[in-house]
Amino acid sequence: MLYDRDKAVSYAKKWAFSRNPRYMDFTGMGGDCTNFVSQCLHAGGCRMNYTPTFGWYYISITQRAPAWTGVEYFYKFIVNNKKEGPYGALCDISEIETGDVVQISFNGYTFSHSTIVVKIIEPRNLDNILISTHSYDAYDKPLSQYGAAKKFRFIHILGCR
Repeated sequence: MLYDRDKAVSYAKKWAFSRNPRYMDFTGMGGDCTNFVSQCLHAGGCRMNYTPTFGWYYISITQRAPAWTGVEYFYKFIVNNKKEGPYGALCDISEIETGDVVQISFNGYTFSHSTIVVKIIEPRNLDNILISTHSYDAYDKPLSQYGAAKKFRFIHILGCR
């Protein structure tokens, strides 16, 4: 199945500063960033993977996979997924595209924030990769504005099954 990057970015634009009532807002429960990124990928055509515990799905606040809302769980699911749902791979900043995911580490060890790329301006650098995110709601925010960031993890979404 084809991942529609334009639809994912359109969803990010529509919901960057508000919340889709179909999903719980996790802002006060550790953050809504990965939930928002998952919603964007789903809007881009990625089907949910209902594998208990290790899948990628959201039915309700009590019926969801850790990968839908957790930064590290999301990463592990995306880069290892061989079944239904989105799949991807780590990439270099030069390979990033709109609709891809950037995760941020503020301590240099653990990644704790997920964003979706909504615009790229050449040359590709942290000033010219613009993202959207929740928890600290943003749209068209340059990655360079994350001054406290120690590391960025670029995840290229290869497609959806």
